[in-house]
Amino acid sequence: MVILITGASHTGKTLFAQRILEKYKYPYLSIDHLKMGLIRSGHTALTPADDEALTDYLWPIVREMVKTAIENHQHLVVEGVYIPFNWRDSFDERYLSAIRFICLAFTDDYIDAHFAEIKEHSSDIEHRLDDNSCTIATLKDDNKNYINGFKAAGEKVFLIKSDFEQSIQPILDIKLRN
Repeated sequence: MVILITGASHTGKTLFAQRILEKYKYPYLSIDHLKMGLIRSGHTALTPADDEALTDYLWPIVREMVKTAIENHQHLVVEGVYIPFNWRDSFDERYLSAIRFICLAFTDDYIDAHFAEIKEHSSDIEHRLDDNSCTIATLKDDNKNYINGFKAAGEKVFLIKSDFEQSIQPILDIKLRN
């Protein structure tokens, strides 16, 4: 099984992937690590600021890695922001039946009430070198974009409305094994 985890920045995608690793022993791939490896090695002239272009560049690579894992009956968690809203169009049913999709997003009320905590925990798993662009306004815009985009594509979005841990626990408890 392959689990795709996406969502707005700072929503805990990497933390959630780490929890799946710990609970189910599924390895995970950070699309951010792939991105930085390609950028730093000179395989692309794109920069970390080129979000839309990076999705177009990275998704074909990630898509084929997902297919390879499924074809080899291997479990894999793939997490990151570079999963397009129409990701399902990349797979036929034999692949789709082996993929679980999870999109995490904060509500505006959660951001208002927990902004300091969000910033405090922003480097729990991966160290963010510069987090100054993360503001209440940018978080709200980013989350609305993910909520609207994935809902328009027919996807379920897991909204974090109050306590983060209580919100992700039911998702983590979903039977992930085939």
